[in-house]
Amino acid sequence: MAVSVRRGNYGFDAPWALAGLVLGGLALLCLAAVSFVSGVPTAGVVFLLGGLYTLASAASHLYTARRGKFAVWGRELDRLKGDEWLLDLGCGRGAVLLPAAERLPEGRAVGIDLWRVGGRPRNHGERLTRANAEAEGVTVGLVAGDMRDLPFGDATFDVVVSGLAPRGLLDGEGRALREAYRVLRPGGLLLIADQQRHGPAHEAALRGLGVVDVRRRDLGWRYWYGGPWAATWMVEARKPVTE
Repeated sequence: MAVSVRRGNYGFDAPWALAGLVLGGLALLCLAAVSFVSGVPTAGVVFLLGGLYTLASAASHLYTARRGKFAVWGRELDRLKGDEWLLDLGCGRGAVLLPAAERLPEGRAVGIDLWRVGGRPRNHGERLTRANAEAEGVTVGLVAGDMRDLPFGDATFDVVVSGLAPRGLLDGEGRALREAYRVLRPGGLLLIADQQRHGPAHEAALRGLGVVDVRRRDLGWRYWYGGPWAATWMVEARKPVTE
């Protein structure tokens, strides 16, 4: 399925980081101008190159947040048959959940999150997600809750996904991953997109649960939040049919 134009309001990922890159790049360009005017061309060149690189990183971050991640997840979700039950851990405003729902005409897409937005009441964030679902023309289930204590029965979902979920996925005891594994049906698919440095921990935790079919892979430049140093990787696993 081609990536359609998103009609919802999904905000900006890590807006303070993006603002820092933009302001940092502009500050370096100002220093470059001052250096050239002051007759220090070597410093000017260094500041100029640093400023251009920083602004390029900001452009990369912005592209990923507004378009790139949708393209990547669209490719990942195209493997759905259309009748699965899917759970999105830490679904936020629905950037992964709602494209998944579009691909499940005979299935069901459910998202869980705490929806704490800037200190506002929990239901404010949930309302934003529901508004996005209405704008995209899809129906989803939304549950306010903790991914470390999922309110679903064992083997409920065919697919469990997570796109850069809050750090609850990486708590010291690995409860969120154990819960994801519990609610996944035998043979079910688990897709976790996270920062590159967290991939080995996710893989190790899943192998500790008995998952053999698990692998990590780079999702490419479309999912860079600033550059290759801020790449996003996918951990993909399938729950064994027999345990």
